[in-house]
Amino acid sequence: MNLPNKLSLMRMALVPLIAVIYLAAEMTGFLSGTVILANVALPYSDLLVFVLFAIASITDYFDGHIARRDHLITSFGKFIDPIADKLLVNTLFLLFAWSSRVSIIAVLLMIMRDTIVDGLRMNAAASGKVVAAGYAGKLKTVLQMLTIIFVLLHDLPFAWFGITVSTFLIWVATAVSLYAGFVYFWQLKDIVMETM
Repeated sequence: MNLPNKLSLMRMALVPLIAVIYLAAEMTGFLSGTVILANVALPYSDLLVFVLFAIASITDYFDGHIARRDHLITSFGKFIDPIADKLLVNTLFLLFAWSSRVSIIAVLLMIMRDTIVDGLRMNAAASGKVVAAGYAGKLKTVLQMLTIIFVLLHDLPFAWFGITVSTFLIWVATAVSLYAGFVYFWQLKDIVMETM
């Protein structure tokens, strides 16, 4: 197994660890201490999850970079990389929604969009058509990651000014996600509609 695929599997392995730490903190008070930064309390558990999320995000960058640079792109890598990404992001969003830190409606809309796009991708692949990720899809990923960062950091530094930027970002990420899904559908509409 090559290094990029190992990094993708490492990212997947971090997901249950992140979930256990987050749930343990919410349900049992695990790592209950806080760091106070100018009247904003940052729980140790959120800081630990933030560090693990940062490590996972870094592996996401390096697995793609190394695979392209060293010509190590494999079928397994194409399969496992997007799964690892979605497991990481969707797990955190579901945990945030469960603990009422983000809107469950926004999370469900993004997961539904991902499910539809995955179905479109499978259908397109079966027809021999590949559609590269567009600008909107890449922007969606950046917005989702920024939302996760700001939720875990309790909106710092914006919290010092009373701005809950994570609430704004999740709705922007949802809107961009739905738009990107529509664009993807539109590019593949002929394949989808051919058997209607």
